[in-house]
Amino acid sequence: MGKHIQTMVDQWLIKLLMCSVFILNAQLAHGAKFVNLTFLEWAVPKGAVCLDGSPPAYALDEGIGEGANNWVIFIEGGGWCSSKADCFNRSKIPVGSSLLKSRPFFSGIMDNNQTFNPDFYNWNRVFVMYCDGGSFMADIEEVDPETNVTYRGARIFDAIMDDLLAKGMKNADNALLTGGSAGGLATTLNCDKFRGLLPNAGRVKCVADSGTFLHGENLPGVKYREDYFAHVVQTHQLAQRLPTTCTSKMDPALCLFPENFIRDIQTPLFVLEAGFEKFQIENNMIPMIGGTQQWNRCITNLTLCNSTQLHYMKEFRDVFVETLLNVIDKSACRGLFVHSCYRHGHIASRDGWACSTKVADKTIAKAIGDWYFDRSYFQEIDHQYNLPQNCTIPADELTKKCMESLKGKLNYSLHP
Repeated sequence: MGKHIQTMVDQWLIKLLMCSVFILNAQLAHGAKFVNLTFLEWAVPKGAVCLDGSPPAYALDEGIGEGANNWVIFIEGGGWCSSKADCFNRSKIPVGSSLLKSRPFFSGIMDNNQTFNPDFYNWNRVFVMYCDGGSFMADIEEVDPETNVTYRGARIFDAIMDDLLAKGMKNADNALLTGGSAGGLATTLNCDKFRGLLPNAGRVKCVADSGTFLHGENLPGVKYREDYFAHVVQTHQLAQRLPTTCTSKMDPALCLFPENFIRDIQTPLFVLEAGFEKFQIENNMIPMIGGTQQWNRCITNLTLCNSTQLHYMKEFRDVFVETLLNVIDKSACRGLFVHSCYRHGHIASRDGWACSTKVADKTIAKAIGDWYFDRSYFQEIDHQYNLPQNCTIPADELTKKCMESLKGKLNYSLHP
């Protein structure tokens, strides 16, 4: 079962990559761009290496003008590896080796186009490459003698932060740590640590995008979810590295579920999620209630979902929303944006940023920007739709319609 589910996750990631290619073509003509990688060869002797022993890597697009002393750090996602064999296989592909990485595409919150990214376009924008399979938390001294795999995600994070501090981040006026999926989880786990690196900065906050992976004790598949994270914790030896406010109260394997430690984060944190979270529904629940073959027509075309499938998806959303409301404090230090689209990942692309669906009449970019700069409080959940929505439109139409919306020519929403 575990190998089958891992294969499903790998196939899902490939589909996501293929879908992204179509969106890239539409954005290249309007400012968004590829950015070259920086490899930290100096960090290798210090043991800060990817699964395969390759050096840490990131891409930096330097800030200009008023944004020259401000920094946004985006942590790439890509799941986890949960066994020695799984991590060995992962070390042979881009999510386990920096040497196999391609230049990242800077869009969404990383965009240098003021029209599509008015609050952060001129900041120093950094894309941190993910290659450790453990959300940048592991620090095992010994290299596995059987597989030659190295588990040093925490050292990678530290090395990249040290390099950025030396390049000027130590003088930051404002800073934002964010990331998507496994990078969103890494954001929550490293949020307070990041704040501690910048004691003189005026404003330091974090945004976790699609990184709140649900325990869901009363949802189908709870045993799988618990076992999977338990294997991640065991493989990467994370029991002593996860938040002690959580591990002191429960099994460390449960402390990768953000609902069990998010209350203890001291730094301001914004949580961005889809109520009908595509990755979690397809990979953490569906395999236990019929499998992908039975669900394939539904998840590829939401109009073909039967009443039983819609019931399960609505049940997931209800539990997810209830959990988020229970752990997100009603304070200005916490932000929350939950929409009804069927998707995973947002802010690294325009259709999940300036051109996103709206909640409380705000796009994701507007909601996060207003919260970050203390212009307004934002904790909103879309209750207009009680069924999963297909919020995608053809890539060649996206930029045109979004630009018209941003110029005030129409009240554009991705909802059909």
